[in-house]
Formats: sequence, C-alpha cells, structure tokens
Amino acid sequence: MRFDIVSLFPESFDIVRSLGVTGRAYARRLWSLAVWNPRDYTTDVHRTVDDRPYGGGPGMVMMAEPLEHAVGDAQAARRSALGNTRDAAVFLMSPAGRRFDQRCAARLVDEGGAILVCGRYEGVDQRFVDRCVTEPWSLGDFVLSGGEIPAMAIIDSAVRLLPGVLHDPDSAREDSFNTALSGLLDSPHYTRPEQYRGQGVPSILLSGHHANIAVWRREQSLRLTAAQRPDLIRQARERGLLSAADEAFLRSLPVNHPPGTANR
Repeated sequence: MRFDIVSLFPESFDIVRSLGVTGRAYARRLWSLAVWNPRDYTTDVHRTVDDRPYGGGPGMVMMAEPLEHAVGDAQAARRSALGNTRDAAVFLMSPAGRRFDQRCAARLVDEGGAILVCGRYEGVDQRFVDRCVTEPWSLGDFVLSGGEIPAMAIIDSAVRLLPGVLHDPDSAREDSFNTALSGLLDSPHYTRPEQYRGQGVPSILLSGHHANIAVWRREQSLRLTAAQRPDLIRQARERGLLSAADEAFLRSLPVNHPPGTANR
C-alpha cells in the first residue's frame, strides 16, 4: 500500500514513517509514502501558493495550479512505482467532507492507498477540487490548522489493517469504531487566476456587491450541507438557526442534488 501526500509541511509525516505501529510497518516495507510540496510547483521568487479570496472575506485560499501539478506528479510516480494504469483516488482533507470511518480505512487497503491532499489557510480553490479531488474527507465537526493531522490519522487507521502489521491479527477486527456558528458546511472558495483552464470564478464573486455575495455564499453553504451532511441541516433547524429564506431555498433544491454543482 502506498500513500502520496500533498502538503506544505512534508516533515510532518516523519512521525508515521518512524514511530509506533506505522513506523515498524514502514521499516518492514509493508507500506510506502511520498510527500509532494506545492511550493515546488510555483514559479515566483516567493514560492506563493495562496492568495486573497474573490468576493472578499478573511484568510487566504490555496491556489489551484500548484496543487494540481503536485497531484499530477504523484499520479505519475504511483503508476511508475506500482505498475498501475489507472489513477489513484484523491482525497482532500476538509471539514466539508464525508465523515471518515472504518469503512473508508478498509477501502484504502482494498485500493492500495491513495493521494491525500492537506489543505491550509481558509480553504482551497474550488476549481482544484472540481478537477482533481475524488472526494473530500473529514475527521469530524471541528477545525484544525491544516490537513496534516487528519492525513496522518487516516494513514494510521489504514496501515494497521494490513496483514502482518499488528502482532495480534484479531486486534484490528475487534476495534470499535467549526463548522460556522450556523452549523453548516462552508461555501466553495476561489482565488486567482480569474480563469483557470477554461473554468471561471462565479460572476457573483466578481460583482463587488457584498450583500448579494453573502446571499450566494449562504445558499451554497445550504446546498452543500444538504447534499453532503443533511444531519447538520436537521441540527441547525432544531437549534433555530435556519431563517425563512433558508428554508425556502432548501425547498427549492431538487432531491438528491449532487454536491459540487453550485450555480456559476
């Protein structure tokens, strides 16, 4: 099993390669790991990987191109090393993702690993997500400074399922299994460039009309949450955090609306 990690902090993963169960398994070559730094795919002297979000707001957003190039090299290296003809799944560590569980760990073992992308700052450009990410994954409803810790947790959970990793093979079989104040998932993020490989930024974010932008972001947040975490919609409703406008928008959504199809 092989993991490829896209991270601004490659040294973080020395832990899983050198310590504990995963470290011992790594020394025995039961699994392998390569880390790809998006800064290595920048062209400016400052090695810039982030920029201000279109539409305003706090924080910075990771740019699409360095991330996509890193994923591309990771895919090529995996094909060469493993003799695969198909690309590996790419999972983005994100609080907006599907809740990671034991079934996900077993899937990683079955598929021989994956590429894990560790976000930082306020988020990543949605166009990278649309183009390169198989699925976003989350450890739970809390916020960390970056995706490195979730990625290490995911690696640990999968490696320990490999045959021969644990001294007692029954151990793995017997294991148990901020969002915003509104309790909803965040809306998609975009940053420079305005046009990226034929895909533009939603026009509302370029309008400068902050009230309309706020409405758009709220609606995309509702759309994404309804598609990926309907339990959070129910919790927000029970807590009285949904307005009449929110409820009207939710009623307008088609049933089983697929995620990642926000209005452009």
